[in-house]
Amino acid sequence: MNQTKSHLILLLSAGILLLVVFLLYLKTGYFHTTWEHVFQALTNPSDEVSSTVVWSFRLPRILMAFLAGAALSVAGMLMQNLFQNTLAGPDVLGITSGSSLLVALWMMTGITALGSTTDLIFLGILGAMGMGAIMLLFALKLRSAVHLLLIGLMLSSFIGAIIAIIQASSGTQDLQQYVFWNFGSLQRVTIQQIPWIAIITSLGVILSLFQVRALNAMVLGEDIAKSLGISIRQVRILSILISGILTGTITAFAGPIAFVGLAIPNVTKLLMKTQNHRVLLWSNILFGALFLGVCDFAIKLLESYIAIPLNALTALLGVPFVSWMILKNRHVTG
Repeated sequence: MNQTKSHLILLLSAGILLLVVFLLYLKTGYFHTTWEHVFQALTNPSDEVSSTVVWSFRLPRILMAFLAGAALSVAGMLMQNLFQNTLAGPDVLGITSGSSLLVALWMMTGITALGSTTDLIFLGILGAMGMGAIMLLFALKLRSAVHLLLIGLMLSSFIGAIIAIIQASSGTQDLQQYVFWNFGSLQRVTIQQIPWIAIITSLGVILSLFQVRALNAMVLGEDIAKSLGISIRQVRILSILISGILTGTITAFAGPIAFVGLAIPNVTKLLMKTQNHRVLLWSNILFGALFLGVCDFAIKLLESYIAIPLNALTALLGVPFVSWMILKNRHVTG
């Protein structure tokens, strides 16, 4: 079997599994629904309870899982390519921390921007884009991707310290609200918000498609990429910008979700056995969506017995994989 056919089979399999998870998710829940209820709700929405349950609760949650998994995985792929480091992820630039900082200020100090519940979304995106802009400035000045990585890590630690100070001086109710947001959750998203999130995610994917040639050249090293006519500075700026758009939007709507952007890009490389980023891009979209969809489906199945935060489950699955990767590559790195 040639490699192209193998790739198509894996991508088609992921697509079929996505459809299976999607349909099972819409049928499963505390309120019993039949397959007839599900298909009727999808094809002919009405005011019936089953239709309301599907459209108001289940459909936005599973669609958000797919969008979040795809977006974070693509962002992670870009970061790992930029830093030429399999352990890099979207969090390393402090983009998630930027969102968390403004959300912490809003939840625990009473600072408001719009005076309504839209503050959470607005400030989450604003914080992410603000940190993205700061990192863009550093990207213009720094020649080394390693230095850029270190700046991102230091800024994340700095913001984490500020958030810790805010938490220490906040009231119990405000602190509890922030902690629940920080767990990561897909339940806050409404069906009306899904099209906007899908548009932003699609924008990030389209911009990434225009980067494929440059991403493939970067695998060969910066010197070779330059000799092929690739602008390293442009690659850095676009990679950071796209990662900021994707990660910031998902964080604003669903809270910080750990390890997806770190683990899935590595899984796709192991499965697809290629460095062609056109293949890896679509693989990250499908496998990232599938991973987070399955995670949230598992949470839904277990919610009658135990409440598992999304962030906790992704970490429980992600940490062993990352640890295995470090052990596997220990002789290579040093």
